[in-house]
Amino acid sequence: MVVTLIVACEVAFWLLLAGGLSLRYLLRMPRAGAALLLVEPVLELVLLVVTAMDLRNGASADWKHGLAAVYIGFSVGLGHSTLKWADQRFAHRFAGGPPPVKPPKYGRERTAHEWRTAGRWILAALVAAALLQAAVWYVGDAGDTSSLRAWQSKMYWVMGINLIIAGSYTLWPRRAPGAGGS
Repeated sequence: MVVTLIVACEVAFWLLLAGGLSLRYLLRMPRAGAALLLVEPVLELVLLVVTAMDLRNGASADWKHGLAAVYIGFSVGLGHSTLKWADQRFAHRFAGGPPPVKPPKYGRERTAHEWRTAGRWILAALVAAALLQAAVWYVGDAGDTSSLRAWQSKMYWVMGINLIIAGSYTLWPRRAPGAGGS
């Protein structure tokens, strides 16, 4: 049931996004579109409650419960930037808006972009790790939490990889062709 709900939340996210942007740009109803987009966090709340109820009703903590925590974490950390990304493209394509902003390619601007991106991924992984820890405490000594701990380890890897990527742009910034500098 938890996996089905995760899939339903993901499908609903994209449907709400398309519906909200359609209301905003195609039907010229920006308030209605914004209201529809504000329903999206309710999906994560429902997933969180159902997952907690599943554990409370005696389900063994397994990969599905960990996946639910990770999904919620990534929605928190990356949801806003995904909405912004889609909004720019939808406005450009259907409402005559400016072309989407492309990330900078070189220099300090690129480094700052990489740190912002890493920050979003790290926030996502931290929220997921915190939810996983809450689930471990919720299950307590009564159940096997190794699956939840395994998901936590993966979230620490996500954080580390993003720190390495952003750090590499700090130590070795990309230079524009012909900018010299050795």
